[in-house]
Amino acid sequence: MSVVLCIDFGLVRCGVAISDPQRIIASPLATVASQEIEKWLAIEIPKRHITTIVIGFPTRLDGTDSHITENVRLFKAAIQLVYPEIEIVFFDERFSSKMASQSIAQMGHKKKKQDKGLIDQVAAALILQEYLSLS
Repeated sequence: MSVVLCIDFGLVRCGVAISDPQRIIASPLATVASQEIEKWLAIEIPKRHITTIVIGFPTRLDGTDSHITENVRLFKAAIQLVYPEIEIVFFDERFSSKMASQSIAQMGHKKKKQDKGLIDQVAAALILQEYLSLS
């Protein structure tokens, strides 16, 4: 089976999550500086046999573009040029960071002391889990 990688792209850092080979479970994987994400992908894609990349697509509640939407489109285009054999899809990421923060708080971490990198990883896992459940 094939592995799916999910990226919650941000201007500073990206949260990354990965599926199991059966595409059932999404797990947080890493937090990568945005300026390093393409180098990181060059190592991880062949190592982990990634066949699909899901990118969280940021929009406002009314469906219009957010302040980062165009950056995410450009990121997808850049990745698609380097990896034309990999399926790259957008998936709605609205509320993923808020839900990630709430999930981390339920595990006993105080909201004020939550690591932003961990929030990004968990947000990517939530996005990926939703994608897996619908595919």
